Amino acid sequence: MNKRHIRALAVFGIAVVALTGARGSGGGGCDNNSSSGSSSSSSSGGSNGGSHDNDDNGTSGGSVSGGSGSTNQALRDITIDKCAYDAATKNLTARITIKNDGLLDYDYDVTLKFKGTSAVSATATTNDIAVAADASKSVDMTTPYTGTGDGSEYTKCEVTRASRS
Repeated sequence: MNKRHIRALAVFGIAVVALTGARGSGGGGCDNNSSSGSSSSSSSGGSNGGSHDNDDNGTSGGSVSGGSGSTNQALRDITIDKCAYDAATKNLTARITIKNDGLLDYDYDVTLKFKGTSAVSATATTNDIAVAADASKSVDMTTPYTGTGDGSEYTKCEVTRASRS
């Protein structure tokens, strides 16, 4: 191969990396025990997602699943900042942050489940969250609490589905 071909291949490789929005591994976990109560731990999301614990009014924990394929990119763009029961509104609430490291603007659709010792999981869905290229946006997701207690049976939040277009 001559130098021109090698240079063309190098430029093509850089362009592919730039267009796909390749990122280094993110992830890890965080603990934020902001109120009294017992702490629960969750495992780290490894190199593809994050997990968070936040004891706030009895509800804690959060995770985002994701893989290395491009179809899971939307999941890898999401972190759960807060997962709690709001006694004032009687809602289960979660705050998520979507970080778009790509070169294009995207609209995200996210489904989040509140899980715990209750046999029934609660689901919150939000659609068309517009996130500009190389920006992030935080969004609150809520669903009514249908139980009769204090919401403490819901101990974990998990993003179960996410897509971007």
